Amino acid sequence: MNVPLLDLKQQYQQIKDEILPAISAVCESQMLCLGPAVAEFEKTVADYCGCKCAIGVSSGSDALLISLMAIDIQPGDEVITTPFTFFATAGAVARLGAKPVFVDIELDFYNIDPAKIEEKITKKTKAIIPVHLYGQVAQMKPIMQIAKKHNLFVIEDACQSIGASQDGIQAGNFGNTGCFSFYPTKNLGAFGDGGLVTTNDEKLAEKIRTLRDHGQNPRYYYNMIGGNFRLDGIQGAVLNVKLNHLNKWNEKRRQNAALYDSLLTGCPAKTPKVAEGNKHIYHQYTIAAPKRDQLQKFLADNGISSAIFYPKPLHIQQCFSDLGYKDGDMPIAEKACEEVLSLPIFPELTEEQIKYTAAKICEFYRCG
Repeated sequence: MNVPLLDLKQQYQQIKDEILPAISAVCESQMLCLGPAVAEFEKTVADYCGCKCAIGVSSGSDALLISLMAIDIQPGDEVITTPFTFFATAGAVARLGAKPVFVDIELDFYNIDPAKIEEKITKKTKAIIPVHLYGQVAQMKPIMQIAKKHNLFVIEDACQSIGASQDGIQAGNFGNTGCFSFYPTKNLGAFGDGGLVTTNDEKLAEKIRTLRDHGQNPRYYYNMIGGNFRLDGIQGAVLNVKLNHLNKWNEKRRQNAALYDSLLTGCPAKTPKVAEGNKHIYHQYTIAAPKRDQLQKFLADNGISSAIFYPKPLHIQQCFSDLGYKDGDMPIAEKACEEVLSLPIFPELTEEQIKYTAAKICEFYRCG
C-alpha cells in the first residue's frame, strides 16, 4: 500500500468546479494584485477568525515580518521566541536587526514554555512570538499575563493553526497580531504563497495595510518605509473557495488523529497530547518516536511517507551562531528534534491507510 504524506490532487479534484470559475473571474477582471477577491477574503476570514481586522499579505513569513515592522522593532531590540519552529519565526526578527532570544519548549506540547519566559526578559525585550505549532495553540493566558506585566507586544505565529482555539478563543486573537500562512501544504492552502495578519487593533491594522504596499497612503505619498507584501487576487479567490471547506477538513483531521491515537495505544511511540481547553486542528500529527530515523526508513520501505519537523533547533543553527547558544542550552527542544516524526494526516486519507500505517509502526517496535 502507498501512503503519501499529503495529496493535494485529491483535494483539488473535489473542489475543482468551484475553484476554476473563481480564478477565471479574477482573470477576466485583471484585478491581480489585491483587488476585490482579496477584499472579500479579508472580510470572510476575519469573520471566520472572530477578529476585527484581517490583512492579506504575500506569505506567512511576511506576515511575521510586517507585524514586527508595525510595532517598530528596531536593531538591537530583543524578541523572545521558541527554537523549535520553522526558520521564518526567528528569521523575521533577525532581518530587522533585532535579536532572537530563545526559550525552551514544553515537553508534551512542543510549544514555548511560559514558565521559562520571564527569566529571559531584559530592558531590550520588546516582544514575544509564541508559535502555535502543529495546529495547537500555545499557553496564551500566562504568556499574555507576562506580556502585560512587562509591557511587551505579542505576535502569534499561527501559521500552522488557522481554526485552532483555546478556551473558545480562536488563534490570532490573543496577541497584538496573529500571523497565518497559506502555503499550499497548510490546512488552508493557496495555489502558491499567501499569508494573513489578524488584529483587533484598527490603528495597527491600518498601519499594516500601508506597510504592505511600500508605505504609501495615499498613492505615491510615503509616510513610512514598507515593502511589497501584497496578496495576489488569484490567491484571494482560491482561499475564498477553500475557506468554506476548512471546518470540514479540520474535523476530518481530528477524526484521523483519534483513529491513530486508538491504534497506537500501548506503542512505544508517544501520540500527540492536547492541552486542556485546546481545539487542535492537526496540521501535523506528530509522534515522539524512539529510534525515529530507523522507524522512518522502515515506513518508507513499506510505502509510507513521513516527515521530520524539525531536525535541528534554531538556537544551534549556523546562521544564529553569533548568538552564542550551544548544544544543551535547550534540552527539551533538542530532544524533540531527535524524536519527532509527522505521519500522514490529510483529510482525504482513508481509514485503511491509517490502519496500515499504525500497524507498520507497531510491527517495527515489536520486531525492533
